[in-house]
Amino acid sequence: MKHIRILVAKPGLDGHDRGVKIIARALRDAGYEVIYTGLHQTPEQIVSAAIQEDVNAIGLSILSGAHLYLFKRVVELLHEQNAAEIKIFGGGIIPEEDVVELKKQGVAEVFTPGAPMQDVIDWVRKNVG
Repeated sequence: MKHIRILVAKPGLDGHDRGVKIIARALRDAGYEVIYTGLHQTPEQIVSAAIQEDVNAIGLSILSGAHLYLFKRVVELLHEQNAAEIKIFGGGIIPEEDVVELKKQGVAEVFTPGAPMQDVIDWVRKNVG
């Protein structure tokens, strides 16, 4: 397997990190190098860390309802930093109509609660790197 680096982050004021830690562990156990930035990250901090760590993908987890703004801002910043090749995927409590909008904005995939870990791993294997 090609060496894949994935940054996982919790943007915004959302303080619930159980799900993102489970995703990070599952991706690590699947053989990927995972960098977890912790809670309360700004889009600027996330993009800066992604570029510094030379990642292939960013996984965003959000439950606060601010996904349309925060995900879009990460996409914009990646473009501004000439790093648009970094794939963005995300998860959390996101209504289906917002999933469609996020994909229009440049988010590659969105996983909602209950998505099997294997689906996330399989998606990364097929689409990242």
